[in-house]
Amino acid sequence: MIRPMLALFFLSVLAPAARSADAALDRFSIVEVAPVKTSIYIASVTLAVPRFVRQGEIYESTYTANIFPYFFWNEEGRLQIAVTDAALRHFARGGSFSFGGSAIRSDGTVRKVEGTVMPVDPVSGKIEVRVFVTRHLSLAFDTTYRLPNVTEAGRQK
Repeated sequence: MIRPMLALFFLSVLAPAARSADAALDRFSIVEVAPVKTSIYIASVTLAVPRFVRQGEIYESTYTANIFPYFFWNEEGRLQIAVTDAALRHFARGGSFSFGGSAIRSDGTVRKVEGTVMPVDPVSGKIEVRVFVTRHLSLAFDTTYRLPNVTEAGRQK
């Protein structure tokens, strides 16, 4: 009789702690990324991604890529980035982290995405992203991010 009661006691104590750990990551549930432009040999590519929203360990958003002057190569689709809770906890302490993911074009073509996030302060920082157009050709983008749910003190709004 004591063991089941002891188990219930520990579960009742640990369950709120687990929920509060997840709640601490809620402040990172939305990320705003600035539009970015890069150049290739004969054109320039502008990438716009509205807000990323985190569901589980995946950040997802839509994207549009405009290629100048070759507008017929413009594309749009979805962008998915995998970020573990452990990486976010490291990030919350001011650390950088790397991520992987994919860009899924509206026609279903999937491209590999890799990058690094480097905080500058509690609410913003830099992102380096590589989008692999082919296995050996990638586009490199350097941009910034902002966390709209976080105050300058690093706490949730």
